[in-house]
Amino acid sequence: MASPGPVHAFVPGHVTVFFAPRFRDDPARTGSIGAGLTLADGVVVGVEPSDETSVTLNGERVSMAPVERALAALGTPAGVHAETPLPPGAGFGVSGAVTLGAALAANHATGAARSENDLVRAAHVAEVESNTGLGDVVAQARGGLPIRLEAGAPPHGALDGIPTAARVEYVSFGDRSTSDVLTGDTVALAAAGERALAALREAPTLDRLFALGGRFAREADLLSPPVATAIEAVEATGGTATMAMLGETVVALDDGLSAAGYDASACRTHPAGATLRLAPESP
Repeated sequence: MASPGPVHAFVPGHVTVFFAPRFRDDPARTGSIGAGLTLADGVVVGVEPSDETSVTLNGERVSMAPVERALAALGTPAGVHAETPLPPGAGFGVSGAVTLGAALAANHATGAARSENDLVRAAHVAEVESNTGLGDVVAQARGGLPIRLEAGAPPHGALDGIPTAARVEYVSFGDRSTSDVLTGDTVALAAAGERALAALREAPTLDRLFALGGRFAREADLLSPPVATAIEAVEATGGTATMAMLGETVVALDDGLSAAGYDASACRTHPAGATLRLAPESP
């Protein structure tokens, strides 16, 4: 039965620390392996049933192809209203969060009666087909510090995790086109991601995740000057930092960025995945 009141979903932000793409003919089997962390700074997505899908992000009308694709596949058009403190296009999985949150909330609001796996799969496939992401949706559905062992949406993918939590800081210097990277030459990037995943599985700890992320960014030639400078500044003060994939963003443990003189945002890792909220709340 459709919900009688406002329906919202909360989806944590997601930072990929390293990854290797896996392209298949079936978009549900396409995705990426790798690892990262989900954030308590996330996206609150509200929906209103409508004859056609529209999206606003922080009060501004935007075009989000994956949201439109996912809701079309589910047969649940809706007016989608998303709010987040996270900058879009900067490596926080905002597109995946809005898409997954819209699918969860629209399913409840319209009484579509789809399972969680159905909704995660629809959001993941929409992201893949839009070239906006390969691993955010499945990680955001899980929460915590997810390790993506096998690519794809349910029932194809497989995930594990690092059993810990942390305070993190982040600062962004601009956006980067995920589509440009994913549609380019990814051979070196994939090899670096595979090496990083194998090394993390030997000792799945938070410090090792960040260290492998730094090595991956260098080997995949993804470090920009401002990102490299910020990471070096954090490390010079004894802190730990890495780059968010794919964005001009640095994430540090504890107070690493502020100790290095940066005006950084702070939050904790998020212990759970995406959830419904049946009353509006702010992120």
